[in-house]
Amino acid sequence: MSTGTFDYYPERLDDIRAYDGVRRRRVIAFLIDCVIVGVLWVPAAVLVGFLGLVTFGFGWLLYGILFPGLALIYVAATMSGPSQATLGMRVMGIRLDRLDGRPVDALFAILHALLFWGLNVLLSPLILLASLVLDRKRTVHDLLLGTVVTRSDV
Repeated sequence: MSTGTFDYYPERLDDIRAYDGVRRRRVIAFLIDCVIVGVLWVPAAVLVGFLGLVTFGFGWLLYGILFPGLALIYVAATMSGPSQATLGMRVMGIRLDRLDGRPVDALFAILHALLFWGLNVLLSPLILLASLVLDRKRTVHDLLLGTVVTRSDV
């Protein structure tokens, strides 16, 4: 079934090879994405610094939301594209798929990221340990949103 520029192959999601090494790849992709957002943060922080000078210090209040805001924009912009993956996920050869067959849009990508961080605050080790017992190596937020992370090369 084709949905615009996105191709959905339900048989690919049933292939056991699509989940081989996904946990390890997800962790490494997350670390790569953290580095990318950190690199994006540097020029944004300089810009906010100048904004603070122009606004007599009020612009500096943006520092509190700068990193999470950049991370959400990054996730929305990259994961909602045709590859359905952040840059770190692309490097590691994985993608996010919805079990209902619809493509991941920007709002859904933001919801996925917020749920990940929110559940991490509440259930820190359990959210990742759940992938050891849940089907398709899913984490808690994947289970709640009906998503799965698969290898993009299968």
